[in-house]
Amino acid sequence: MSNEPVRGPGSPTLEDVARVAGVSRATVSRVVNGVRNVDPEIQETVRQAVAVTGYVPNNAARSLVTRRVGSVALVVSGAGEEEDEVGEDGFSTRQIFGDPFFGRVVGGIVGYLRPRGIHPVLMLADTADARSQVLAFLRQGNADGALLVSTHAEDPLPRLLTEAGQPAVLFARPARPLAISYVDCAHHDGGSLAADHLVARGCDRVATIAGPLDVPASQDRLAGFQNAMARHGRPYVPVVEGNFTLGSGVTAMERLLVEHPDLDGVFAANDLMAQGAVLVLREHGHRVPDDVAVVGFDDSSAALACRPQLTTVRQPVENMAAEMASLLLTTLDQPDRRVTSVVFEPTLVVRQSA
Repeated sequence: MSNEPVRGPGSPTLEDVARVAGVSRATVSRVVNGVRNVDPEIQETVRQAVAVTGYVPNNAARSLVTRRVGSVALVVSGAGEEEDEVGEDGFSTRQIFGDPFFGRVVGGIVGYLRPRGIHPVLMLADTADARSQVLAFLRQGNADGALLVSTHAEDPLPRLLTEAGQPAVLFARPARPLAISYVDCAHHDGGSLAADHLVARGCDRVATIAGPLDVPASQDRLAGFQNAMARHGRPYVPVVEGNFTLGSGVTAMERLLVEHPDLDGVFAANDLMAQGAVLVLREHGHRVPDDVAVVGFDDSSAALACRPQLTTVRQPVENMAAEMASLLLTTLDQPDRRVTSVVFEPTLVVRQSA
């Protein structure tokens, strides 16, 4: 890339960017307009030249050519109009801004879209009216498509988007079969990892705190854990259902200690519930992990905030969120492309709690 300064009056042009980058004007135009079949190294060279020159694309003119507005709707959707619905990893639409899981999703999406000149517009859809506003926003062409984080199994928005023919990608497998692309984690395998680790530690009296059992991720994590424990000769595992919040982990652990005071291992279906379980165990004089080993799920900031720090099953949320954005852009480039799914593998992160 040339370091020669841009000369001449007025705002920097595509020609200025091309000269600094050492490529053709057409190549610069393709990068700026988000055409995806450009060599990644050339894309990076052009982006650096854009930064050097201070070039600002004319979005109005660009949208006439590409028929895109350069933004996507990041929709957090729940099903309840009156209830404060709690979803995967402990957030409701009224609590998302303080939740570490949602922050990781946003970070992955923004990190992927920003270098491509595309901006997410956050929309909350926790009521019927709010869902109607999301559909109207998309139909009116205010965003090129939707990235949907649905917080409840009964949420109608994924179905409404597909029926309206709006490009959309869902975070996590839909609760019911639906022709929509999605990104997810192999939660069943993650539950198996937790079981294998507790058994390898010598835990013999193991219980689990499940997430909401109407959520597919919760069902899969529980089934994976139970199936792996059965393979280890332990066909019965006590289960208490939580709702992915720290408080529900506290309540579930209190109940488990009453019903199974001699337990020596706990798998909680997310880190917040595992953190709640550790708090209760310590209050009752149980040493973690010497008396009771605890494994969480997610590898969120709660795992590091816990004392002792949590052994946990990591799902690569940032990478999953970036893949969501990538799938949506591919759908916009190839409208006739069939719906698809991308499932990431979990890994076990061993720390002090187990």
